[in-house]
Amino acid sequence: MDDDGEDQVEGIANIHRRCVGRTQIDAGVTVETGETGEKDRKGAPKLEAKYSLHKFRHFYASWLINRKEDGGLGLPPKMVQERLGHSSINITMDLYGHLFPVDLNHHAELAAAEAALFA
Repeated sequence: MDDDGEDQVEGIANIHRRCVGRTQIDAGVTVETGETGEKDRKGAPKLEAKYSLHKFRHFYASWLINRKEDGGLGLPPKMVQERLGHSSINITMDLYGHLFPVDLNHHAELAAAEAALFA
C-alpha cells in the first residue's frame, strides 16, 4: 500500500530482490556477481540469486509438459497454453513444442487401426 492506503502493483524487479532472490540467497542457491570479481566487506565474493522469475516460469512449463513417469503432469498442449496464459496455441508450441513427448510407436497404432477397420 502507498501512503494513501491504496494498493499498488509490485514491480518484477522488486519482487525478485525482496522475495524470490532473497530466498535463493538464504538457501545458498547463488552465483558470483558478474565478472567484476566484487567482494563483500569480509572479502568473500558477492553473490546473487541464481534463477530469475522468468526461469521459474520455464521450469513450470516443462513440469506441466513432462510425462507423469518423469515427474511431470503430462498435460496436452491446449491445457499448457491455458495455464501459461498464452493468447494462442502457436505461442505455446513455438516456445515449448520440442518438450512434448513424441509417440514413436504411431506406425503400430495405425496398423492396428487399419486391421480393425478392414477386418
